[in-house]
Amino acid sequence: MIEIVPGIALDPREITESFVRASGPGGQNVNKVATAVQLRFDLRASPSLPGAVRARAERLAGQRLTKDGVLVITAEHFRSQERNREDALARLVALLRAAARPPVPRRPTRPGLGAKRRRLDEKSRRGQTKKLRRSKPSED
Repeated sequence: MIEIVPGIALDPREITESFVRASGPGGQNVNKVATAVQLRFDLRASPSLPGAVRARAERLAGQRLTKDGVLVITAEHFRSQERNREDALARLVALLRAAARPPVPRRPTRPGLGAKRRRLDEKSRRGQTKKLRRSKPSED
């Protein structure tokens, strides 16, 4: 079992990996060896995740989530297949850990006394500037 947070663990059988050729430079090796990893995790059908965590994970996944609710993580940073597998798994765990933490509710605050004073001082300075721009009536 892959532990995400205490109380939430993933069964490794829920994760499927496929190996593809990595893009970018790499010489002759890049055309022969499939070192990039595509990790797939069915987020919507996973029995391991509570509903709230699943909803937050779907929001955090963004473009990596397919229409069917499958999370696809592609790792091709490293030259070896094993390092890319570890990287993809670490990124999945990091995403699920972020989803497992409920968001901190916003506590409404009020502007401090100094902020109010600065705002009013700036308003009066701006008013003075505009007042000086006014054309004065000509005295005959």
